Amino acid sequence: MGVCALIVAGGRGSRARREAQDCVPKQYVQLAGKAVLSRTISVFLSHPAVSHVQVVIHKDDVAAYKTAIARDIDVGNGVLLEPVFGGEDRQSSVRLGLEALRKIAPDRVLIHDAARPFVDFQTIDAVLSKVDLFDGAICALPVTDTLKAQGEDGLIKQTVDRSRLWRAQTPQGFHFNAIFEAHRKAFHEGIALFTDDASIAEWAGLKVALVEGSSLNIKLTTVEDLELADQRFEQQITSREIMNFEMRVGSGYDVHKFGPGDHLWICGVTIPHDKTLVGHSDADVGLHAITDAILGSIGAGDIGLHFPPSDPQWKGARSDVFLKHANDLVTKRGGRLINVDVTLICEEPKIGPFRAEMCDAIALMLGIEPERISVKATTSEKLGFTGRGEGMAAMACVSIRLPV
Repeated sequence: MGVCALIVAGGRGSRARREAQDCVPKQYVQLAGKAVLSRTISVFLSHPAVSHVQVVIHKDDVAAYKTAIARDIDVGNGVLLEPVFGGEDRQSSVRLGLEALRKIAPDRVLIHDAARPFVDFQTIDAVLSKVDLFDGAICALPVTDTLKAQGEDGLIKQTVDRSRLWRAQTPQGFHFNAIFEAHRKAFHEGIALFTDDASIAEWAGLKVALVEGSSLNIKLTTVEDLELADQRFEQQITSREIMNFEMRVGSGYDVHKFGPGDHLWICGVTIPHDKTLVGHSDADVGLHAITDAILGSIGAGDIGLHFPPSDPQWKGARSDVFLKHANDLVTKRGGRLINVDVTLICEEPKIGPFRAEMCDAIALMLGIEPERISVKATTSEKLGFTGRGEGMAAMACVSIRLPV
């Protein structure tokens, strides 16, 4: 086998426990809907060079692990092995993980902290390229801050030269047999002071190279780390959604003449008047225009195609039925209505006193916020059929977001 990834996930992470999840180790805390550990595993499962992923967990976390894996894992080309239990500290947990990987017998192994879910392919590739040349390699960042050594009295003792200092990260990659033998030697000699695998490799005389890592590849340690990570993943999801959707615009136009009556239905609102609008349905000129605009935005024809005037079942029907049907067609395609702009053209009645109520009514029918609805009115300066008071017209424009 070429490369296996060993992910260490047995810690308790007490400093990173949030109030809502104060009993949950940090590797199982949800970030934008997925557990930290699941996000980390998914990166390695998806990497083309990684054949198997072995996770080391705490014996008390079996249920949490199974839940996270069942719900959150993005399956890639790699094989996720059954987890093994870790030891009392990270060093022993890594050794037990390496023991489990002996049956796979990989050429190389990448050892990674579960609490680094932002690791990327570029970093993994950089580490693997150096492992081809040396016994091992780790990603790390050069120290950029000025370093001070503190004396016993709490005062600065000296300024430390930072020019050759690096902050170690993971993954840390090694030839499997070399790092396994180093861990086993440390275990047999009872040495348990190492804080990372490169330290054991150095102690065992292995040559380990440094490659520059990524500042984004942070280890989640505190509550603040988790909160910032949550925000980053939410932003990534939003960015992907934007990239996978397109914006569309539709326009609609409708006309109805006046006839005898005592009220009008306009944009879902009853307006007292000495005339009514004549049509096969309730003749709501505003809703008809909006319906046609929505249908047009998804290339679904017009209102007459879906609700033919020749069909007696639609005689006297409320126009909100037509509007909701058009909106449902958008929803079924995974789309979302963004905004509606409708202009009513008439000499009478006065629309202004009813504008807010119309916006609320349309918003309720479409299931969006009233601030996304605009209802305007204008006259035709006494010109044409609307100017002569023979009827009303409405123009509508809508925008939708639709998956591509």
